[in-house]
Amino acid sequence: MDKVHIKSFKKFKRIFIFSLIAIFAFVLGGTLYAVNYSTSSQVTAVATTSQNKQVQQKLKDLGYYNGAIDGIFGSKTVQAVKNFQRDYGLTVDGVVGKNTLAKLGLSSGNGSYSSSDIYLLAKCVHAEARGEPYVGQVAVAAVILNRVKDPNFPNTISGVIYQPWAFTAVNDGQINLEPNQSAYNAASDAMNGWDPTYGCIYYYNPTTATSQWIFSRQTVITIGKHVFAI
Repeated sequence: MDKVHIKSFKKFKRIFIFSLIAIFAFVLGGTLYAVNYSTSSQVTAVATTSQNKQVQQKLKDLGYYNGAIDGIFGSKTVQAVKNFQRDYGLTVDGVVGKNTLAKLGLSSGNGSYSSSDIYLLAKCVHAEARGEPYVGQVAVAAVILNRVKDPNFPNTISGVIYQPWAFTAVNDGQINLEPNQSAYNAASDAMNGWDPTYGCIYYYNPTTATSQWIFSRQTVITIGKHVFAI
């Protein structure tokens, strides 16, 4: 191959690689967009895949969306939301907030929990389980919510988390760390009903636990480094 052809081939190769990168970035940007269920302009949590599917199904039922019900809040879903918002006199921003949810006849799924509850739960998940697999993070959030429902514990998220000596992260100050998006997602999934622990109200790391009492609790499941018990 002569020098002219070699130079042309290298130029074509560079253009081809840059094109692939641009396409990948566009696709990735679209699929990572997530519907914001915040009731204000401040993002407090990202919706779960199941929530996105509900939005997609509702938009499809109303004739605004003809794509797959896959829970991916991509460009087609965003455009469907905008078209719906335009027809219903809402702010056309493609974000499924409080008003858009109401017009769709959907709820955030978080019941009476406030944005501050979500934030605090995410902080505890991050502090207690940031090194655990995602399902283990959801499990920690579920235990906290199970305690809120249990008459033997405080009936609020803050009451449960700040109950004296209930969580190591509160005692050592890690509760003050800012939660990452994974912790927010885990908190949201737990609030929407996902309980990988099957109703557990305790969890512990058997290699670091110092209380012999906790070992007397009935084990239900082990997720990552944590044992979940009732």
